[in-house]
Amino acid sequence: MERHFRSKTAGYLLSLAFVALTTLAYRNATIFVPTTVILTYLLGILAASAFWGLGVSVFMSGLAMLALDYFFFPPIGTFHISDPRDWVSLFAFLVTSLIGSDLSVRARQQAEEANRRKNELERLYQFSRDTMKVRDSLVLRNEIPKIIVEVFKAKAAALYLLDKHQIYGSRDEAPLVGELRLKAAAEQEEIEVVDPLHEGQFAPVRLGTRVIGSFGMVGSLVSNNSLEAIGTLIASAIDRAQAIEMLGKAEAVRENERLKSVLLDAITHDFKTPLTSIKASATSLLEDLQFNKKQRKELLVIIDEECDRINRLIGETADMARLEAGDVTLQFARHAVGKLVSEALSDCADVRSARPIRVEIKDPQCSVYVDSVWARKVFANLVRNADLYSAPTQPIMIDAERKNGFIAFHIADKGPGIEESELKYIFDRFYRGRGHRHRVPGTGMGLPIAKAIVEAHGGTIEVSSQKGKGSVFTFTLPIDPEASHSESTSRPSE
Repeated sequence: MERHFRSKTAGYLLSLAFVALTTLAYRNATIFVPTTVILTYLLGILAASAFWGLGVSVFMSGLAMLALDYFFFPPIGTFHISDPRDWVSLFAFLVTSLIGSDLSVRARQQAEEANRRKNELERLYQFSRDTMKVRDSLVLRNEIPKIIVEVFKAKAAALYLLDKHQIYGSRDEAPLVGELRLKAAAEQEEIEVVDPLHEGQFAPVRLGTRVIGSFGMVGSLVSNNSLEAIGTLIASAIDRAQAIEMLGKAEAVRENERLKSVLLDAITHDFKTPLTSIKASATSLLEDLQFNKKQRKELLVIIDEECDRINRLIGETADMARLEAGDVTLQFARHAVGKLVSEALSDCADVRSARPIRVEIKDPQCSVYVDSVWARKVFANLVRNADLYSAPTQPIMIDAERKNGFIAFHIADKGPGIEESELKYIFDRFYRGRGHRHRVPGTGMGLPIAKAIVEAHGGTIEVSSQKGKGSVFTFTLPIDPEASHSESTSRPSE
């Protein structure tokens, strides 16, 4: 307000100075005709109207008309005009200056209004964009007042929602925006401006025709249209976030039900087979049939193997649950590659007894920095997977190579291969190939477990396959950093 008053005062003083200097300049130069003086005054008046508004330009027009009458129209030195044509000139000058000033002021106001609308549209777009980034409804409710403060340069802002009966402020301390005003704006459903000097504004938040709350801000003044737009954007953002949450929950429920169904189907199938074998063997032994020593041993071996199979299935389920819950702390240590592979294959004794496993490691003494217990699970899961899908008597090949600070392990089989369309799903939980899910036992948890363990070590895992020729699973584990460093420093320079 004080700044505006100073600007106006400066305008009046400068207009007075301009008229005085122009009059003095032309009064002493007799070569100029009154028309030149009139045009000079008009230029100054139009400039004053553009800078300081209509009041200053009207004041300047009056001064210029008096100066013309006294100093340039005969009889000079008096305010009397003898020639009627001079009256017409003065009247035309006054009308022209006033109309020109009015048009100039209107053009300036329209330009300012257009610029103001442009700025408000840009701020509304930024506000909409910033609220769209927040997907969580609780976070959004707390962020909206802060976004209002940031985008609209307000001192403080607050949001009130009827269904929550809670006010969300832009500040942690006591809010500058009144609680009673916010509730009144929501109940009355009207825009309210309180004390324009402090620029306090309150408006309802409407979702369609329904009022769901209100918002207020202090320290910034925007148009009523912008206030309505802000309220609509807030309602849309909240509704969108809630819809995303509901959709996410519904999708989670559907996914959970699907996973339960798949898991139940897989576990039922994989438990039923070993339990049937155990039951048949135990029943035969209990009936005390005339079995010789070799036959009894065979039945006991079946019971033992099938119990191990059930135990393995339970272990896979527990591992998956722990990995998904993040309840796994890796104990990193140095392990020689050759020893790690040998220990992992000892966990797959049943596979080694059923088919040949060929291991080719160029540098078995190279160390990797891993948790050996979990790293061995990766080998075991991939070797068992290769055993399940390989043709009988066909070997499984394992090799390793250095690759960009990692050891890349390759486990290849001679199985039927994987369809190209299924490659991107092969590491998904419980996923099993369409052509094998009912012929090959398994739960579809081995590969996702292997992927989670490898990624927890900072490595990667992938698969390449050729239909009818087999598949190659490749995963990487980090090389021991100290061993790698000592190797590089001990290498002779060329």
